[in-house]
Amino acid sequence: MDVLSNSDASQNLKHSEIESFFDSAPQLKDRDDIDRRLDEFIKKNSQSSGKLLRVVCVTSGGTTVPLEKRCVRYIDNFSSGHRGATSTEYLLKAGYAVIFLNRRGTCQPFCTSLPEDPLLSCFEIDKEQNLQVLGSQSEAVMRAVGEHRAATDQGLLLKIPFTTIFEYLQMLQLTAMSMKTLGTHAMFYLAAAVSDFYVPWESMVEHKIQSAPGPFDMRLVQVPKMLSVLRNYWAPMAYCVSFKLETDSKILLEKAEMALKKYEMNAVVANELTTRKEEVVLVTSNERIKVHRDNTQPDAVVECPLIKLLVENHSAYISTR
Repeated sequence: MDVLSNSDASQNLKHSEIESFFDSAPQLKDRDDIDRRLDEFIKKNSQSSGKLLRVVCVTSGGTTVPLEKRCVRYIDNFSSGHRGATSTEYLLKAGYAVIFLNRRGTCQPFCTSLPEDPLLSCFEIDKEQNLQVLGSQSEAVMRAVGEHRAATDQGLLLKIPFTTIFEYLQMLQLTAMSMKTLGTHAMFYLAAAVSDFYVPWESMVEHKIQSAPGPFDMRLVQVPKMLSVLRNYWAPMAYCVSFKLETDSKILLEKAEMALKKYEMNAVVANELTTRKEEVVLVTSNERIKVHRDNTQPDAVVECPLIKLLVENHSAYISTR
């Protein structure tokens, strides 16, 4: 009789939970199209003149948890997508091709400096009924449109939108499996706020939950942790960066270090809710590095020095591998 160690038994249980999640999840309607676009994007950006290029998957925004199959109500996660969108801009500037796996309706690359509703805030109709950019917004709009067009025309930016936890995890798996061939030249920048709990699809009601007097009970199940599988199976040679957000600064670094070891990440970005736009701490196996926004520059963002540091670390990772 074969005897499994506690570690092997634990791994088998994790794989069983993950397989169960994917088997029961509603399948992506456009799975084949996403697979095709990923394959084309990675083939185009994997080599140039015989030299391997770097490709990064940036996840951005929060996932929703549907409460009904024909969803009317859902549980949401706090995330504007600003970190992922801004980081994408700096990664493109650093020479990476970017797969932007993003929540529908959240911040987009090159648009973070524009008003919340740019169509209504940045444009006006002149006397000849022509649409034109408002003078005060013209520079920002022209820069956003120009930089976005350059990235897409050169084939360096691929956007894949998601809404639910089911869509996100299936898309992450597809992306990781496609990027596996890139080896150490692949990076994952996992800034999305991923739901910790969900309602299993098979136990979800079909139609809208009806309101009724009295309390309503619903059982939530823990979402299987995919980081270890990503790290060890989907794209084992990739450089992986995850994020840890806490509201209590006293436990933040401890939690980040736990995540670093548990999921075998190359780096964890620790950020505290109230100061996340001013400073973060990059936690690696060797050090903790505080990264600050340049307060002398009015338009500076903390993602600028953060991405610079991560690009340097990724370069060192490639050279040592």
